[in-house]
Amino acid sequence: MLYLDHAATSPVRPEVLEAMRPYLTGVFGNPSSHHRVGEAAAEALEWARGRVAAALGMRANDVIFTSGGTESNNLAVKGIVLAALPHASGAEGPARRSIVTTPIEHESLLESAAYLHRFHDVSVTILPVDAHGRASPKDLAEALESKDAALVTFGHANNEVGTVQDAESLIAVAQERGVPVHVDAVQSAGWLPLDALGADAISIAGHKLGTPKGIGALGVRSRVPLEPLLHGGGQERGRRSGTENVAGAVGLATALDLVAVERAQHAGAVAAQTSEFIAAVREAVPQASLTGSADHRLPNLASFTFAGTSGEAVLLELERRGVISSSGSACAAGSDEPSPVLLALGIPATTAQTSVRFTFARTPLPAGSATHLASLVAAAVAAVVSP
Repeated sequence: MLYLDHAATSPVRPEVLEAMRPYLTGVFGNPSSHHRVGEAAAEALEWARGRVAAALGMRANDVIFTSGGTESNNLAVKGIVLAALPHASGAEGPARRSIVTTPIEHESLLESAAYLHRFHDVSVTILPVDAHGRASPKDLAEALESKDAALVTFGHANNEVGTVQDAESLIAVAQERGVPVHVDAVQSAGWLPLDALGADAISIAGHKLGTPKGIGALGVRSRVPLEPLLHGGGQERGRRSGTENVAGAVGLATALDLVAVERAQHAGAVAAQTSEFIAAVREAVPQASLTGSADHRLPNLASFTFAGTSGEAVLLELERRGVISSSGSACAAGSDEPSPVLLALGIPATTAQTSVRFTFARTPLPAGSATHLASLVAAAVAAVVSP
């Protein structure tokens, strides 16, 4: 079996499991407990916090451990906007009652914005994206002219088509106008450096990097007010109550250190392999159309539509041939509706329902694999369209 759905989740890494093991067995204490068992757990938690902070280009006190990317995105969007509303304790300056985002974001961002609109009368401005999925800094500047934005939030790299935003330019436009920026880096954390982004808040998830599911982090700079969503014992400096997942935090820190090394060693080779695969698929399958940006994309992601087919049928044929891939976001799996991301790129609904996404691992496959894989794709497509 060849697993090519790493954008959905990656296998747990042996090095991560080994790093976590002591905190699942002997060092089992509650990090809030004031005895040596608890203090040993607290020490590990703070080590992990420091390593995650370094990866995000933030201070250790800026890092909040969460259950994953969805919680991190919810905390960032709701927490920052709620803290900026006029009724918020300590809110200063003019009323800020709007969010600026794009139509191709993960559901956890868009649904958080929709919640704030329904229950807190927060307006939501949707920036257009071009046919490749990129937002324009000029459009963002125009959207911020009303001066009522509480937050700009967008994905660093799209999880369905792999397009990478010009994050630095978008962040600069917002911050020049005094508007905090949240970047969803769940998909990009394994492939792109985050420490120089300069965003006010950054979300990551461990299971995309080789940890067990259920651990993530949100980095929020201390200057940005944040309303907690979970209340209770005041853990995570009062910003996310609940006993911390110490083993998960250690695993996340370990995974981030590992992918930083691999990014330097293998990202170029994986990108070349992906480009070779894209070219081979285009040659072998006449109706194949690449989605997303050809030039600004994650090194490991290739997404196509295959006009005249069913994406789900192609996936089944690929699985019969030993290739595991997906039709897009795992969070929308099972939906009969065309992908909102592809519709936002201007792809017709009937064509959008033919999409298939391939996401490679962090180390390249053996030479010749891209061409062989393209032949399997061609066979799968032919099996679907044949009478």
